[in-house]
Amino acid sequence: MSTPATGVYAGVPAAQRHAERRARLMAAALELLGTVGWSGTTVRAVCAEAKLTPRFFYESFPDLDALVVAVFDEVSATTTARVLAAVRTAVAEDPADRLAHARAAIGTLVVDLTDDPRRARVVFVEALGHEALARRRLASMRTLAGLIAHQGRASFGTTARDEGLVAVTSSLLAGGIAELLIAWLDGEVEVTRDELVEDCAELLVAVGEGAARIARRRAQVPGTDIEPPNSAR
Repeated sequence: MSTPATGVYAGVPAAQRHAERRARLMAAALELLGTVGWSGTTVRAVCAEAKLTPRFFYESFPDLDALVVAVFDEVSATTTARVLAAVRTAVAEDPADRLAHARAAIGTLVVDLTDDPRRARVVFVEALGHEALARRRLASMRTLAGLIAHQGRASFGTTARDEGLVAVTSSLLAGGIAELLIAWLDGEVEVTRDELVEDCAELLVAVGEGAARIARRRAQVPGTDIEPPNSAR
């Protein structure tokens, strides 16, 4: 026979109680991952931080890996949605202003991940030392590269023959942005946040314009395309 809910949970539906406990566990995992790191993030530590018993942990997650992956996915999805919304707004205001689009994207990304440095640490640092998170980090970098590629296509009007160059450019920028944010958070890059955003935005546009020049040159000069090693002949 089930025991009636008492205390703060009296009268609260079971599904809501479950959702609240799950949210507390995720908040606890974010706190631990983002401060003491992966080595200090255990089931026992998460439960202590969330003020819940292990019974409630396993009610929401089959193991610790599932919890930290859920935290990573939440941070990544939220940040991505905010960046996309900011870029849509900037494009709607002035479709031709590439620098404004870049500022909106980089500014939102940097602010979202550095207003709460725990989020940046989860996405960029702690993921390197954990197999499941490392796979998520790789997928996250590909998502970021995909967003950059999409905006580049829209901004520069690329064609199918440019896709290889688009992939090179977007991957280069995504990886560079990630490593730069890590270095900045660690104090290795001594610029203000506003300077960081402005420099990144300017460079993002400059690299895009450089890639566009390469594409135009290849289109004008026969024989400049480079086939990938596994291309059909």
